[in-house]
Amino acid sequence: MAFFRSHVLVCVDPECLAKGAHAMLDALQDELVSQGLIDEIQVLETSRIGSCADGPEMMVYPEGIHYVGVTEDDIPYLVEEHFLKGRVVPKFQKSIVAVVDEELGPAKPKEVRVVLRNCGQIDPENIEDYIAEDGYAALAKVLGDMQPEQVIDEVTRSGLRGRGGAGFSTGKKWQFCRNSAGTPKYIICNADEGDPGAFMNRRVLEGDPHSVLEGMIIAGYAIGANWGYVYCRAEYPLAVRTLNLAIRQARDLGLLGENIMGTNYSFDIEVRQGAGAFVCGEETALIASIEGKRGEPRPRPPFPAVQGVWGKPTNNNNVETYANIPQIILKGADWFASMGTEKSKGTKTFAIGGDVNHTGLIEVPLGITLREVIYDVAGGIKDNKPFKAVQIGGPMGGCLPEKYLDEKIDYESLNAAGAMMGSGGMIIMDDETCMVDIARFFMDFTQDESCGKCTPCRVGTRRILEMLQRICDGEGEPGDIEKLEELCQQVQQNSLCGLGQGAPNPVVSTLKQFRSEYEAHIYEKRCPAKVCRKLIHYSILEGPCTGCTVCARNCPVNAISGERRHLHVIDPDICIRCGICKQVCNFNAVAVS
Repeated sequence: MAFFRSHVLVCVDPECLAKGAHAMLDALQDELVSQGLIDEIQVLETSRIGSCADGPEMMVYPEGIHYVGVTEDDIPYLVEEHFLKGRVVPKFQKSIVAVVDEELGPAKPKEVRVVLRNCGQIDPENIEDYIAEDGYAALAKVLGDMQPEQVIDEVTRSGLRGRGGAGFSTGKKWQFCRNSAGTPKYIICNADEGDPGAFMNRRVLEGDPHSVLEGMIIAGYAIGANWGYVYCRAEYPLAVRTLNLAIRQARDLGLLGENIMGTNYSFDIEVRQGAGAFVCGEETALIASIEGKRGEPRPRPPFPAVQGVWGKPTNNNNVETYANIPQIILKGADWFASMGTEKSKGTKTFAIGGDVNHTGLIEVPLGITLREVIYDVAGGIKDNKPFKAVQIGGPMGGCLPEKYLDEKIDYESLNAAGAMMGSGGMIIMDDETCMVDIARFFMDFTQDESCGKCTPCRVGTRRILEMLQRICDGEGEPGDIEKLEELCQQVQQNSLCGLGQGAPNPVVSTLKQFRSEYEAHIYEKRCPAKVCRKLIHYSILEGPCTGCTVCARNCPVNAISGERRHLHVIDPDICIRCGICKQVCNFNAVAVS
């Protein structure tokens, strides 16, 4: 067995790959060979290390040095300085800064990694790396020392709630399935992550697949199941490949299949790929898809714990839920319950996007405030612009304004505020965001993803979208707000599944929190945020304009005229309000009104 003095983990997330990670990786290998270091330094590929916004990224161990923005041209200098001379290169170093709380004393980081503990730290394609980090120790403990009821009791006492969005007690869900009559029983892992901008589950599957497999095996033992399915969307090819490799490795070591670890318990897992239907995130639609049927939800009850896949008792949790299980078993329910709030225990992963300085994936204890996440973890709003709203809970979540910044992030608080935890999507918006347009965007997504089975969702979401589009186009009429409120209520109350029931949420929340913007669109025929194209007007200011002709040369429809060194003019009848002229102007001469 080879021993290395250093290990270099290089991020091969698609975002880093797009920025040249493969070229940098090849250059690193070549330079280590040329410097005679290839036998001393091991280079490994892994999933996301940081946010990838500053990629390509690498992590050097045992020093724990995080380098970002490294290109293939930088490699010779980096290798010489760090690996030959032993000097950290500040130019590429990125440090995680702890936030100081004056009242509590010592500085401590806002992020706490439980689900993401191994992501970016191990080689996800090497099961030995996972085992070296106590991997499958929880499974050994369960099979060797615990009865199924003890496992369920431990998970119940931990307070773990389903991380897929509903937030139901995981332990109680397992107990219901165990108590259900009928065999065989099944385990399902919902990895059909379809929220726009969400990638929490994908990151775990790509960076630490064995934690999910171990959690599923433990769940199978607890409820009495011998077979499991991971339902993963086909748009995650790297996750699917990594997951299938992990399953094969686990089988080879006797951690999956017949008589696991030499015991009488047998369990195996199969990956089923979805075709990208968002509605298949709903558990009954997901089950139908696994069975080879059209992915449509069905009425409940019976719930899947009683009648699930193939009509048999089935337990369904998402990726993040299962990834928590090994740590709960190893460290105990009390350890997990010590994080979070009274009713919302543990940590939660969030995919941060929008108008913040640091987008990406984070994991924080439940109970942290929105302000802490946005300003301490995500680095605040870009360009120091004013904060306007945060949309949390995915396309069926709610939009919360500034007055909620000190609200705790937990299931009860978010529901009371008019939002929801969801699976963990969080989009932050500055003051240049139109909330009517945001509501239209999310309604366009959910309407397109409606399976069409029930009329309230199929027709209702279409009517809501049409009304929002008219308002954004300046064609709104008095009474539209009241019609929207009534229609949203009807869709929420009468739709068959969670997609239809939650689809109006962004509209409802923006009507409640940003009603004045709807009124401006309808009664004043203007967009306060100057976003809706048919309600804005572009013009060129006489003072700043130098007649450089850049705007005219870049206008796609030739709507700008004027001679060099003289004031230019935009023809409003030709202008399509694309905003390119404002983007390319170096003198801030283009105004939007």
